[in-house]
Amino acid sequence: MKQTDKLYVQMFDSFQMSYKGQPLTVGTRRDTYFSSLMQILLHNVRTGVNRDYLEDVLLGERDVENRSQALQTIVYKAKRKLRNMGLPDVNYIYLEKGIYHWTPFIPVEEDAAVFEDYYQRVWETKDEEEKLALCESACYAYKGEFLSAYAGVLWAGAEARRYREMFGKCVYQAASILRKWQDWDHLEELGNYVMKADPFADWEILTMEALIQNGRYEEARQLYADTADAYLTERGIYPNEKMMKMMEDLGRKMEHSYAVLDQIQNNLMEEPEDIQGGYQCSYPVFRGVYQAINRMMERGGQSAYLMLCTLVDGKGNPMKEGKRQEELSQRLGEAIQQSVRHGDIINQYGKGQFLVLLINTTRENCVVVERRINQRFVAEGQRTGVRYHVNSVICQT
Repeated sequence: MKQTDKLYVQMFDSFQMSYKGQPLTVGTRRDTYFSSLMQILLHNVRTGVNRDYLEDVLLGERDVENRSQALQTIVYKAKRKLRNMGLPDVNYIYLEKGIYHWTPFIPVEEDAAVFEDYYQRVWETKDEEEKLALCESACYAYKGEFLSAYAGVLWAGAEARRYREMFGKCVYQAASILRKWQDWDHLEELGNYVMKADPFADWEILTMEALIQNGRYEEARQLYADTADAYLTERGIYPNEKMMKMMEDLGRKMEHSYAVLDQIQNNLMEEPEDIQGGYQCSYPVFRGVYQAINRMMERGGQSAYLMLCTLVDGKGNPMKEGKRQEELSQRLGEAIQQSVRHGDIINQYGKGQFLVLLINTTRENCVVVERRINQRFVAEGQRTGVRYHVNSVICQT
C-alpha cells in the first residue's frame, strides 16, 4: 500500500483523530479502552509500547484473571473498530518481540510530535531570526494542555507537565527576542495567544507590556483588571505575587496623552444607565477604593465597614462549585446591588463570595443591609443562605 494518506492525531487539549480530512470517532465513556490504547500507541509511534507496560496502563489495578488475554481482546476490538471507521484494511496493531507497534502502512502525524520537533530545532540554531520563527511555530502548535481530560492518567500527566515546561521555554525565548527587537505588535500577538493556550500561567504580562510600550494605556489598565477578576472568579485565588507586582510596576509607568480637563472628566464619568444600586467593580479597583477611603478617614468624622457575603448550603457550609452555585451567585450579586446605596462598593471576590464596602455608616445599619439582602435573596423554602462577616475599616497611618 502506498504511504500517501496520513492519520492526523491531536493530543493537545482534546484527543481527536482524522483521516483524509474526515474526523474519526475516538470512543465514548463506555469505550475508554480504545481511546487509551490509541493515545499511548500513537504517541509512541516511533518506538512502540512494551506489552507489560501497556497492560499496566490499560488495566491498572483492575481485578482481571488473565491480564494478557484481556489485553489481546482490547487490541482485537480496537482493530475491528478502526476497520469500521473506514481506515485501509491492514494489520493496524502488531506485536513484535514484546513490543506493540502501530502499522507503518498508515503514517501518523501527531501535533505533539510536531511541537517537539520545532522545540528541538530551536536550541540547535544560533541564528536569531530562525530561532524566533521556530519558537513561534512551536508555540502555535501547542493548542492547550496535553490530553487535558486525562490528567489523572500517570503517563499522560507526566507528558502534560513536560510539554508545558517546553512551551514555557519557547515563549520566554520568543519574548526575549521580540523585546530586544522592540517588536511590540508581535509581542502582543504572542501574548494574546499563549494566555489562551496556557491560561492562569501569568502570560498576560506579555500582552500588557506590549500595550504599554505602544502607548495603549487604557487597554493595559483594563487587561490588568480583567486578569485579576478572572483569577479570583475562576480559581478563587489572586494572581501570584510576582505577577501582581509586575502589573503594578507597569501600571505606574502609564501616562495619559495630553487632554483638556473637560475631556478627562468626561472620560471618568459613568454612563447614566450604569448608575443603578451599588457600584460594582473589579478587585484592583475595589482595593484602590478601600485604600483611598482608609486615607480619607484620617480626617475623622467618617466610618466605613467591610462586609464579606458567602453563599452557604443548608448545613451552613460554603457552597461547592457547580451550576447551582453559579446561579445563586448571580442572584446574590443582584440582591446585594439592590440592597446598598449608590455610594457603596461591591466586588465579586470569588466563587460564591462578595465583598461590600459600606461607606459612612454604622454597625447597626450593616445589620439592616444584611436584612435587605436576605429579603431579596432568600425565597420561601430555600435551604441555601448567606453568611455575613463584618469588620470596621480602621485607619492605618
